[in-house]
Amino acid sequence: MSDVRVIIQRDSEREERVVTTGTTAAELFAGQRSIIAARVAGELRDLAHEVKDGETVEGVEISSEDGLNILRHSTAHVMAQAVQELFPEAKLGIGPPVKDGFYYDFDVEKPFHPDDLKAIEKKMQEIQKRGQRFSRRVVTDEAAREELADEPYKLELIGLKGSASSDDGADVEVGSGELTIYDNLDAKTGELCWKDLCRGPHLPTTRNIPAFKLMRNAAAYWRGSEKNPMLQRIYGTAWPTKDELKAHLDFLAEAEKRDHRKLGSELDLFSIPEQIGSGLAVFHPKGGIIRRVMEDYSRRRHEEEGYEFVYTPHATKGKLFETSGHLDWYADGMYPPMQLDEGVDYYLKPMNCPMHNLIFDARGRSYRELPLRLFEFGTVYRYEKSGVVHGLTRARGFTQDDAHIYCTREQMSEELDKTLTFVLNLLRDYGLNDFYLELSTKDPEKFVGSDEAWEEATETLRQVAEKQNLELVADPGGAAFYGPKISVQAKDAIGRTWQMSTIQLDFNLPERFGLEYTAADGTKTRPVMIHRALFGSIERFFAVLLEHYAGAMPPWLAPVQAVGIPVGDAHVQYLEEFAAEARRKGLRVDVDSSSDRMQKKIRTQQKQKVPFMIIVGDEDMHGGTVSFRYRDGSQENGIPRDQALAKLVDVVERRIQV
Repeated sequence: MSDVRVIIQRDSEREERVVTTGTTAAELFAGQRSIIAARVAGELRDLAHEVKDGETVEGVEISSEDGLNILRHSTAHVMAQAVQELFPEAKLGIGPPVKDGFYYDFDVEKPFHPDDLKAIEKKMQEIQKRGQRFSRRVVTDEAAREELADEPYKLELIGLKGSASSDDGADVEVGSGELTIYDNLDAKTGELCWKDLCRGPHLPTTRNIPAFKLMRNAAAYWRGSEKNPMLQRIYGTAWPTKDELKAHLDFLAEAEKRDHRKLGSELDLFSIPEQIGSGLAVFHPKGGIIRRVMEDYSRRRHEEEGYEFVYTPHATKGKLFETSGHLDWYADGMYPPMQLDEGVDYYLKPMNCPMHNLIFDARGRSYRELPLRLFEFGTVYRYEKSGVVHGLTRARGFTQDDAHIYCTREQMSEELDKTLTFVLNLLRDYGLNDFYLELSTKDPEKFVGSDEAWEEATETLRQVAEKQNLELVADPGGAAFYGPKISVQAKDAIGRTWQMSTIQLDFNLPERFGLEYTAADGTKTRPVMIHRALFGSIERFFAVLLEHYAGAMPPWLAPVQAVGIPVGDAHVQYLEEFAAEARRKGLRVDVDSSSDRMQKKIRTQQKQKVPFMIIVGDEDMHGGTVSFRYRDGSQENGIPRDQALAKLVDVVERRIQV
């Protein structure tokens, strides 16, 4: 036995150790139960990996991002084994880890029933307790095809080796290097219990899976293509501890209560009628009030910041999107063309920017007009695949609060700084306060313009972002084809992150459209273009706020700010007079004059999440007062009418939550 020198990396510390040939990564980290895999020379490996001379080895904690992915992918294997033990005819698809969990696709004769999921989960628990070993085995393509001859989807994946995509999870099965199969072996006898084509790595044994739960099943096309067979997908989640699993399930329960689609129906705010089409919403009167108030406040703040309002049509000739480059880079996300005017292609617009460029170019521009800030509530249409359409947060038709700023090179940095500050402050006005910034840089395969222009634009955005003293996260390759962008990522009340505003710096579209202004010295010069959507889309922002506030909108946004609740019929007229006076002050106040008993009226308005209930009985009517009942059930009695009205006006004007 010869000696092997290895370096064990722990954060910034490096420990050199001499071990014997055949030593495994597991032996290097003996006794450290939280380490479930190793990173060797930058590559993830099983703990069964035998270390070689000169290798740098780093332990992978189960709670790290890599560790969670390994845990969840290993649990997906256990689920697939359980499915095939219960449903021997099931054919295996793909089972990758995903955010907070995993899934596996199966080809079965009939869809899984909720009772099937219970049985599968019970079988998984049995497999987990057996402590089966995950054992990696390198195979040739021919050997893999022979072993997996009864698994048609695995045979297809073998043919993808070296070109598998992360988009559909195929790269989890077959990486760019050698082909491997993972055997699940009996802990005592070493007998083969189950096997799967997989790149790995995996946990040492099934007993290393601390806590898991199956969540739901759904239909899914094989590898995400509508041209392929429909499979059955089972989703699950797995966590390093039972406490973390419980916390996650509690979080999901809270998120479900806040689901904007559920709240939209319960509060009568919007709907997405099947007769209109997937991803195309209609706003009901109450939802229309919230949306109008959002837009009105945004419009006023934009006017204060020097923006000018424009309007553009919903459809245009395809030539415009050829000029902008959208037909080259974005055609898959656009609705198909309509052929009009003897064969001319017209498109529903996916973006407003090309039309704003035409407004800029409609006449000669002087440097004295710059920066020119054009703003529009512009409705756009994007053909999202049916599988990703989700309520108002991922729609096919939506309205962007879209601005395009044209400025000189010298004004660029200051204008970006002002724009980002304006964006953050306006989001704070709507009640979002926890932000970080993301800088999306060039996709080397999908961009227009010179490398130099991209480098300058990216560095300028970086400097502007850093001035805000917020965390700045890199998003390599995430930019649109025409320029880098800053995205504002906001956390809601339960800690979920939503992408909100985007600010993109663009040297390329002005070039493609031939935009010019006359500089101070009389020369024709290209403007710099800044793309800026503050809400992203009004519909999506509406949904985010609805979930952030769990439907209990602050009074300034609430469709009904207060409801009068009479103790008896004799008090209705008094409340009607109060409501009329409130409406004259711009407040949205109703009176519940139905025949329901007072307590039922209160319960009804609580379900509607009305900020204030104004309760009036004999004592209030005779004393010229009202009683305030708040959302939490507390009550404030005997408030003079003028003071009550002043209180309502104050909370609305200050945009505070109650």
